[in-house]
Amino acid sequence: MAIKAIDLRRGMAVNYKNGIWVIVNNEKVAKGNWRSYQVIQLKNIQTGQCLEERFRTDEGFDQAMLDRKPMEYLYSDGQHHIVMDPNSYEQIELPAELIGDQAVYLTPNIQLDVALVDGKPVTVDLPNTVNLKVVDTPPQVKGATATNQNKEAVCEGGARIRVPSFVENGTVVKVDTRTGEYLGRV
Repeated sequence: MAIKAIDLRRGMAVNYKNGIWVIVNNEKVAKGNWRSYQVIQLKNIQTGQCLEERFRTDEGFDQAMLDRKPMEYLYSDGQHHIVMDPNSYEQIELPAELIGDQAVYLTPNIQLDVALVDGKPVTVDLPNTVNLKVVDTPPQVKGATATNQNKEAVCEGGARIRVPSFVENGTVVKVDTRTGEYLGRV
């Protein structure tokens, strides 16, 4: 299935240069009168090699077929995240760099979407929102409700987010995993 360079998103896999490459980043660049182009960072799933290439926005790619499975997060051992297939109860290890900075949003039993090639995990997608418990935040300041002041809060897993002044320790909040923004209380 052909897909244009401008439509490629992070985590998609394409056939390129005799291998399967995963999109790490895709940025559109438009300079003045010049035609716009895409600067795409790719990672080869067999060798781990990373490339940054420039493509026309309408250039076509063959999308690679990945085996996507819903998995349930169990725990981390520092270098790996352990997930389980809820149907077969098979456990697999995900390298920590596969999830990266989003690891702070992981809580036990959260559902992840894992893409596999030949049984090897290549990308992981977290849900768009997660519910996290606030474990550390300063107390509410009197009169702070009159203005829209936010304060920093540390959630379980280590995520640091900005929350309204009325949020206290122990409050469960909804957080957007793509932006790290507070969305509301649960």
